[in-house]
Amino acid sequence: MASVIAKMTDDLISPILREMNLELVDIEYVKEGKNLFLRVFIDTPQGVDLDTCAVVSEKLSEVLDEKDPIKEAYFLEVSSPGAERPLKKFGDFEKAVGKDVRLTTYEPIDGAKVFEGNLTEVNKDFVVLAIKNKTRVNHVTLPFDKIASSRLAIIF
Repeated sequence: MASVIAKMTDDLISPILREMNLELVDIEYVKEGKNLFLRVFIDTPQGVDLDTCAVVSEKLSEVLDEKDPIKEAYFLEVSSPGAERPLKKFGDFEKAVGKDVRLTTYEPIDGAKVFEGNLTEVNKDFVVLAIKNKTRVNHVTLPFDKIASSRLAIIF
C-alpha cells in the first residue's frame, strides 16, 4: 500500500518539481502512532529553503486534493533531506564520491554490517569506502546488491 501511494505521489509531484528545477530525493508514506504521514523530500545542488518547501507543499496539496488518491486522513510534509540525505539512486552515489557516507548491509561483510567512511569509488557493481581506523585507512569494497541502506554521514 505504501509503495503504491509513493508511486502515485511521484507521478503527481514530478511535473511540479520539473517546473521548479527541483529533485525528488524520496517519498515516504508511514504510520507513526495513530497518524499517517506522507513525506516528500526535495533538494537542489544549492539546497532548499523553507519557502521552497512551502510552495511545493501548497502545489502538491492542491493536486492531491483534486485527485484524492489517499482516502485516509494524513499529514503532508515537504522538506529537505538534511545533511545526512539518503542515497537511493545510482546517481546519488556518483554525486557522493569524495564525501563521508554510512552504509549498512543485509548480512555481515568481514564481520560488520555498518560501514562509515569516505566514498572513494562507485561503479554499477560495487562501492569502495576508505575507512579510517586510528592512524590507518582501510579500503572496503561493498557489492551494491548487499547494501541495505545508505546515506551521507557527518563523521567526527
